[in-house]
Amino acid sequence: MNYCNNCGNSLKYRIPPGDDRPRFACDYCGAIHYQNPVMVVGCIPEFEDKILLCRRSIEPCADKWTLPAGYLENGETVSAGAAREAYEEAYANVEILKPYALYNICYVNQVYLMFRARLLDRKFKPGNESKEVRLFAEQKIPWDQIAFTVIEETLTQYFKDRKDGLFPFYIGDILLKKKFETA
Repeated sequence: MNYCNNCGNSLKYRIPPGDDRPRFACDYCGAIHYQNPVMVVGCIPEFEDKILLCRRSIEPCADKWTLPAGYLENGETVSAGAAREAYEEAYANVEILKPYALYNICYVNQVYLMFRARLLDRKFKPGNESKEVRLFAEQKIPWDQIAFTVIEETLTQYFKDRKDGLFPFYIGDILLKKKFETA
């Protein structure tokens, strides 16, 4: 950040009084500009023994497969955000079942919260950010074409848990990017 979005004056990167880390601060109006992690919400839409994946039409990772997920909007609950993302990316009507996994992705300042969800019908189709949407059985998942490490980790954990028939809440950290990730 270079300029204060309150008054337009130049910012300094310094530790404000009473704080413990550097922030962008405006010496003119006194505003402190906190930058905090972004919350990403999504779901694993289940239909019988398959799950719904979306093939991305946008960067990063265009042409790669992912679960429907995206940024939480202000004023939106996490479950409503996950259902909205499923609809925006795949016109998928889902019933959110329960929180499934939370991933810290500190190198891009994101927190992912993924839900298990029931796909309510087969009326899905590509949304603006998807070029294709399809149901996949576990053995047909295009593992070498999964867009993001967090999605690969989520799917790996999900199929492991599904074998056991138990879906405990999982918390993990994503520490490294795949070679083709740019986000």
